[in-house]
Amino acid sequence: MRKKIPTITRPDPAYAASLRPEEEKDPGREEADREETVLMPMSVTADVADEDQAPVPSRPSLPSPQPSPETIAEIITAPTASPPRVRRIPATRKIDIRVNALERQEEALIDCGVDPAHVIRAALRRAVKTWQLGPEFVPPSEEQRTRITEWRARTSLAVDANALTSILHAHDPLDVLSKWALIRGQIEPRVWAEIDTILDEIAANAAVPREGGDH
Repeated sequence: MRKKIPTITRPDPAYAASLRPEEEKDPGREEADREETVLMPMSVTADVADEDQAPVPSRPSLPSPQPSPETIAEIITAPTASPPRVRRIPATRKIDIRVNALERQEEALIDCGVDPAHVIRAALRRAVKTWQLGPEFVPPSEEQRTRITEWRARTSLAVDANALTSILHAHDPLDVLSKWALIRGQIEPRVWAEIDTILDEIAANAAVPREGGDH
């Protein structure tokens, strides 16, 4: 007789497990799974992760700190920067001047070896470089001037208008004299002194022996 096989009426987990054959490891399958994992684009993983994440709640803005009453008081009482001072240029007036050497300087000018006209012009530049017209009238000098008109130096000079007005009111209220006649008493003596200085410098330079020359 054939043996009757018992009928299973309910699932038996233990029995079902005993009937399941063990899966054989497939090295080729593991290598394929590893390649699929490595070749998966990073952007896809990142996009999925972003979709799964809940939206981050926005952080409420904090109110800006308010200055303390002491700080407000310091700002109010702080001295404001004073505006830069504007330098006021005094008003000037141009005057034509004509100066010449003295008669006593003629011989030295001729013998100095330099054109006398150049010497007189250089003396005039030195004389007026730091000179300022004073408000007091100075009468012209009575010293004898040279009659060699070719040496005369001419130029225009800007003088202080207020000082010139004071001289006009005191010595020429009718404004009939030339302006040069009113100020030459202050300038000419300075020019003559500079001519003497230049002549001395030329003589001293000529007396110094040149390098390599006779001793």
